Amino acid sequence: MNLALLTNPAARAGARTRAAEEVAERLRARGIRVTVLSGGSTAESADLLRTALELGTDAVAVAGGDGTAHLAVQVLAGTGVPLGIVPIGTGNDLAAAVGLRELDAAGAADTIAAGRTRTIDLARVVRADGTHEHFATVLASGFDSRVNDRANAMRWPRGGARYNIAILVEFLTLRGIPYALELEHVDGRVERIDGDLVMATVGNGPTYGGGIPICPAADPGDGVLDVTIVRPGGRLRLLRLLPRVYRGTHTTVSEVSTFRVRRVRLDSPGVTAYADGDPIGTLPLEVEVVPGALTVFARD
Repeated sequence: MNLALLTNPAARAGARTRAAEEVAERLRARGIRVTVLSGGSTAESADLLRTALELGTDAVAVAGGDGTAHLAVQVLAGTGVPLGIVPIGTGNDLAAAVGLRELDAAGAADTIAAGRTRTIDLARVVRADGTHEHFATVLASGFDSRVNDRANAMRWPRGGARYNIAILVEFLTLRGIPYALELEHVDGRVERIDGDLVMATVGNGPTYGGGIPICPAADPGDGVLDVTIVRPGGRLRLLRLLPRVYRGTHTTVSEVSTFRVRRVRLDSPGVTAYADGDPIGTLPLEVEVVPGALTVFARD
């Protein structure tokens, strides 16, 4: 096997770099030819990955978190080239969705070397200008995208704790936002929802922000997307909802509605959506499921 190992463009030293080196060494010891790719930017890394595929790379692995995986997904979607995940990033929600979040570098390398794969769905986002992009985990808009804005601007703390702090801070200015949603249900029925929402979230996988189960029933292999919306209900009542969000039991609360769809269009003035933890576009956006679009290395 010829494998391209893509590392986080922002990781130049420390534990993450050492973990990527450990993975490369362990794979080479198993007879796999490994080329390490590390561009100076996201665009350069994507170009390096495309070139590797053109030269006949059999598989790709990413050493990083959801942002690094998101980069690889744009190149690998629909190709059948398998993706290995070394979950050493901040969020690792894609790794969690496919049962790989707890792997260390050695375990990730061994999973790739074993060669077992599965296919999962992706979500395809189409912007107003016609450009498109895929995501693998969750698209967030409204309150949770503002949380992402704040969390991404924070230098401390690292990991999921910064999302927890960002959520609490954003509650101080919490308010409803006018939304227009168009949902295409699994049975083909189209439903429109207009009115104020706190947030509208589209899940291919169940979690975002390093493990928050916002779409707890979402399965990246079931051929549909899960939509979770939260209506205004008073700041105190919604604050009491937060612990249930962390437990994944919020979907039974009256302000929360969930849907299983093949496609959804989201529109709200001035709202930026995040997908896989990074900005993906300003609403309106259309999101559709692409069944079986990505092959990943998996455990039994």
